[in-house]
Amino acid sequence: MAAQQEPEQEHADSYPHSQHLEALDRLCSKFYMMLCNRGVLYLQAAKMVSSWIRPDTRRCHYGAPLRAFGGDKQTKTQWRRTKVRSTLGAGHHSHTNSDNCQKCPDNEYPDENKTNCIPKTYDFLSYENDIMTLVFSLISLFFSLIIVFILGTFIIFWETPIVRANNRNLSFILLVSLMLSFLCVFLFLGRPVDITCKLRQTSFGIIFSASVSSVLGKTIMVYMAFKATKPGSMWVGVKVSNTIVLICTSIQILINVLWLCISPPFQELDMHYYPGRIIIQCNEGSVIAFYSVLGYMGVLAAVSFIIAYLARTLPDSFNEAKYITFSMLLFCSVWIAMIPAYLSTKGKDMVSVEIFAIFTSSAGLLGCIFFPKIYIMLIKPEMNTKRHLLDKIKS
Repeated sequence: MAAQQEPEQEHADSYPHSQHLEALDRLCSKFYMMLCNRGVLYLQAAKMVSSWIRPDTRRCHYGAPLRAFGGDKQTKTQWRRTKVRSTLGAGHHSHTNSDNCQKCPDNEYPDENKTNCIPKTYDFLSYENDIMTLVFSLISLFFSLIIVFILGTFIIFWETPIVRANNRNLSFILLVSLMLSFLCVFLFLGRPVDITCKLRQTSFGIIFSASVSSVLGKTIMVYMAFKATKPGSMWVGVKVSNTIVLICTSIQILINVLWLCISPPFQELDMHYYPGRIIIQCNEGSVIAFYSVLGYMGVLAAVSFIIAYLARTLPDSFNEAKYITFSMLLFCSVWIAMIPAYLSTKGKDMVSVEIFAIFTSSAGLLGCIFFPKIYIMLIKPEMNTKRHLLDKIKS
């Protein structure tokens, strides 16, 4: 009897101990579940903060914290995930946030819920969907019509002193070059392709070089006309000014030919700069060649400005030196300001900056050099006489 009571007493003594173990096990399980749930909340909070800092471009089925993926930066931001179940111990089920992600194609991006891939939109100066394309087209045509009007006026007054005193041939070349510079803007509009990418920068560079070379030739002619010691000197002839324009433009043509032969511009698709958009743009091919074209035009403009500034004090009888000084000052200021703006933009904004610079510099040349002549020919015809010219020289 005593032997039977002794095991029962042992079992009774160990029963509270087993109850304590079961209670401790339940407490540990609850504590473990609490840590898991809090870990999920922490991960979700971290994901929310990161989405504020940088939008998530991954496509997933249901919301869940993201795990780290291997691969490059672009690969990590274009995946989707699914929600799965896992078992934590016997009889305990819990939703975990494991990832099962798939990458969206390069021409698509995930929607806001990260459940579907939707096509990206194309970003360029479209004739159909962009109002700026219509504005640029109208401005280009407007200034082209103004130049046609000025050309007609010059032809009507071809034999008058104000036209003859400022080298009619160079004036004609300058007007045609300015009209082409306004029209070359259409190469920058619409969807870029390889041929337009090659033509837009090269044609712009050659046309502008012809314009600035004409201004340089006019400036040199004005300066030499008043500085020549012998009347009828060979340094004041029309051939000299035409040779200056030919040589200066030929150098720019050579630079552009080398550019096209070595590393020509081409169409480029940038799929990762803007989320949800594909930028269709022109890659310049050779950055050195592009800035060589701009730098050469800057050298021509700077030389024209210096010579015109030196000739500003010469007799004021149809003297273009002052107007050329202002036009070259405006030209240089526009293109110097354009370079940082051009480098800090992308896509159609970058193209718009270059178009604005073309419009501003061309309009500055047109207004500063030709509007005063048109004013005299149409509003003050009494000033467009040989007598008035001689009186000005004597005074």
